[in-house]
Amino acid sequence: MPQVTHRGRGRRSMNEINMVPFIDVMLVLLIIFMVTAPLITTGVVDLPTVGKSAQRPGSVIEVIVGTDEKLRLRVDQQEPAAVALQQLAARVREQQRGDANVPVVISADKSVRYENVVRVMDTLQRAGVKRVGLSVKQGVS
Repeated sequence: MPQVTHRGRGRRSMNEINMVPFIDVMLVLLIIFMVTAPLITTGVVDLPTVGKSAQRPGSVIEVIVGTDEKLRLRVDQQEPAAVALQQLAARVREQQRGDANVPVVISADKSVRYENVVRVMDTLQRAGVKRVGLSVKQGVS
């Protein structure tokens, strides 16, 4: 209800906002946020890092995903041979010759859909290949 003042002849109402309830609500909200802020747990995301190993592994199996979405398999920098996705896991296990420590690197052009790279990685991991990584080119602008 607006306040009424008596000045002179007429009655006028005061058009002012009562700030006291507004300040009370803001202080209560401030106290609530100050108390609950330390209780909120922050999520920790461990992102992979790119580093250089001390020595190059003796044998490397490279799966190349071409821009035409065809797969090629290269072992120890030899000429790559075409391979189908269904045969990829068997061919990789064959090239590893029972040694699970032989790394498998997936290389793809930047224009290849990421879905295809993930499909290759998933196929290898489901087949039990332990060391699967992605090839990274540094210094490319």
